[in-house]
This record gives sequence, C-alpha cells and structure tokens, in this order.
Amino acid sequence: MTAHGTFDIDSVTPQPPFSEADGVSLGQITLTKTFHGDLDATSVVTMLATATEIEDSRSYVAVERIEGTLDGRKGSFVVQHIAASDRGEPSLRVTVAPDSGTGELRGIRGELEISIAPDGSHSYTFDYRL
Repeated sequence: MTAHGTFDIDSVTPQPPFSEADGVSLGQITLTKTFHGDLDATSVVTMLATATEIEDSRSYVAVERIEGTLDGRKGSFVVQHIAASDRGEPSLRVTVAPDSGTGELRGIRGELEISIAPDGSHSYTFDYRL
C-alpha cells in the first residue's frame, strides 16, 4: 500500500554540540512534526547530527515515533532515518523499525520517502505493508 501527504515541522530544538574537534561537530536535535493526508499523525524525532567545515557535507541518524491514523488504522510506529549530504549530493533512507507498530498498525513494515519542494514545504510517500 502507498500513503501520500504533507507534513509540517512544528518545532526544532537543537542542543549545544556534545563533541567538537578538528572542524567536526556532533550534536543532538529534537523535532516535532504534524503529518497530513493518508497519514494523519504527530511525531517526535530525536536526531544525532554531524557537521563539518565543508558546508555541504553533513549527516544524521534519527529515530521518530509517529502516532495517529494511517489510512484509517489507529496506532503508532517508529521509523529510523539515516541521511547524508556528501558535498551537496544527498542520500536519505527512512524505514520502519521492525515490530515497532502498535494498535491497528501492529506488524507494519515499510519505507518512507521525503521530498522538500523549492519553497521549503515537505511531502511524503510511504510504501508500507501490514
């Protein structure tokens, strides 16, 4: 099955870097989101990020608990992010953490694709199975 929609980033809370050495900084960021469309939900994201002296080279890993309704099924699930920008060449993979589904979303598996439009708006395509 495939779900589509948009999401808003409601808040971004960066912490001071927990490690800085030789031009490489490691930090933690917490975000909250609201999803619209086939996924009507809210989420909390905890992200660990790396920044370098090269502006277009950075990376992050994150876990995100999403709670709400997916195509009429109520519950929650966790996705894990792994992302990088290698001198401006982006890569991103967001997958459902195994056996993290609850309620009517128990057993969910899948991968979420995120798109960012030139105006900064965010959309998603979520290919999943139950």
